[in-house]
Amino acid sequence: MPTLPIAPDPSAPARDPRPGLSGLAPDELASWFVERGEPAYRARQVADAVWGRTATSVDEIRTLPAPLREAVEAAFRFDTVGDTELRLSDGGLTEKGLHRLSDGTLIESVLMHYPARGAMRERHTLCISSQGGCAVGCPFCATGELGFGRDLETAEIVDQVRHAARRLDAAGQRLTNVVFMGMGEPLLNLDRVLAAVDALNDPRRFGLGARHITVSTSGVVPGIRRLTALGPQFTLAVSLHAARDPLRDVLVPLNRRWPVSEVVGAAREHAVATGRRVTYEATMIAGINDTEADARAMAELLRGDHAHVNLIPMNPVAHTPWSASPGAVIERFAAILADAGVTATIRRNRGQEIGAACGQLAAERAGEPPPAVVARRRARLVDESAHALRGERSDEPVPAGVGE
Repeated sequence: MPTLPIAPDPSAPARDPRPGLSGLAPDELASWFVERGEPAYRARQVADAVWGRTATSVDEIRTLPAPLREAVEAAFRFDTVGDTELRLSDGGLTEKGLHRLSDGTLIESVLMHYPARGAMRERHTLCISSQGGCAVGCPFCATGELGFGRDLETAEIVDQVRHAARRLDAAGQRLTNVVFMGMGEPLLNLDRVLAAVDALNDPRRFGLGARHITVSTSGVVPGIRRLTALGPQFTLAVSLHAARDPLRDVLVPLNRRWPVSEVVGAAREHAVATGRRVTYEATMIAGINDTEADARAMAELLRGDHAHVNLIPMNPVAHTPWSASPGAVIERFAAILADAGVTATIRRNRGQEIGAACGQLAAERAGEPPPAVVARRRARLVDESAHALRGERSDEPVPAGVGE
């Protein structure tokens, strides 16, 4: 499914070539100081400021002599996520951040607060982006409309977390969970995502337990297999959305490269190798993927697996002809899964009035495409989904940029 054409901003600045400090491994930072004749402990002084919750610039690292602060400032960026617009909803329980990077790229993060309830402790979960835009092009996703811009640097990923952690610290709270479910396909930027996970998990840096980190994918099978070989203990989430190939071809276009059975097979191997339960996400779209036949197909696909399914009503996204499944329909879907021994949770959408769904604010800033383009896209979605519901596979090519 082609994305809507978004014109690049000709006035956007060039990307700042200085690497972000949070993207450097401790040994890399120590080597930089040693190469300049400085003691290695200077790296620890800088790291303390970077990973603390109070400093916001190199100039505030007063343990460094002024000339050394100037040298660090010239070589590195203290923060790569600077200009940020925040929108709040749900009585302050959802915070959507729109971040402008040095070259004008817009990315998003969402901070969700969950007050303590019964035996459940208070949680603060941040959803972060791994790419500017996305190459996969899922038609119900606002990021998919933007198309692919570029991969994020490691520091640009991590600094979304640091930005949120500072806000929480000011309120006497701490970040408890990070999910890579924002803009982009994390496994198409895997090296930097893994470096970011390492920084977040490292007790010398951010210090978040691996089991509090979730990495999502729409089904990049080589990436899943690479994760399995590494044996990480963070949670793998798969954006499933449909268990039948003809429909998933439309909803998740890279299914044309890696069919759903291959995706679930790789995820199953991951669960066996790591002992960690795989989470599957399904955006529920009225009359498209929410039928009893779809539920039975998903139940059969996941039967006996160490897996859990999250059923999520579709967020309203411009330029699609679809709407969210009614609650009763989703409940029936969950019941069919449960009857087959597949556990499922029905998630509540949050932050709809502030465009909290992935990519909505960035798409808003990109501007409205011409009505004729929108009309063609909607008509094409109607036609493709009709063919898929008849069991016909898509003959569209694999999205550009998905790779092998």
